Amino acid sequence: MKDRKWKRLFFALLAINALVLAVLFIFISIPADDEDYTAIPENSDNYVPFNIKANKEDLNRVINHYLEKEGLTGAIDYKVLLNDEVDLYGTIPFFSQDLQMKLSFEPEALKNGDVVLQQKSISVGQLNLPVSHVLKLVKDRYKLPEGVTIQPQKERIYVSLQEMKLKSDVKVKVDEFNLKQDDIRFTLLVPVK
Repeated sequence: MKDRKWKRLFFALLAINALVLAVLFIFISIPADDEDYTAIPENSDNYVPFNIKANKEDLNRVINHYLEKEGLTGAIDYKVLLNDEVDLYGTIPFFSQDLQMKLSFEPEALKNGDVVLQQKSISVGQLNLPVSHVLKLVKDRYKLPEGVTIQPQKERIYVSLQEMKLKSDVKVKVDEFNLKQDDIRFTLLVPVK
């Protein structure tokens, strides 16, 4: 009699686990929506350019200060680290635990001054996950700075520096973003009209 009770409970628990896994698989398999981005043409005649060279250490401090000051970490605590690539480290609340997350990106400076972060890898704990699904999750759940567009299908993040609002209407254009050689150069466009 007891053996049958335990068998029924075991199979009920097995069915619940299978159902949870099936639901998770379905949500992960749903395709992500993409947003295409078109650059805004900039009239540089109304701006005076200042060329600036930075290093990874200083830019790390500026990026993380901006994220903290603007309250952009939201429900997830995350930090950005510039090494030989752009690494985003954070924690994701999962039931009663916080899971460690790492996203690695290869940066590319575009001719219009914006930056594209091409996804290289994503891991949660020791598990490597499908890039497009995790980017879709990040896009849907997290507060991102203005001008940052996540494009899950293209497995990239588009950072439109032209759209970012800075004090005194100053604009930023990235000229070079080579982290392996610590060559980070950008132009500040200060309005004169």
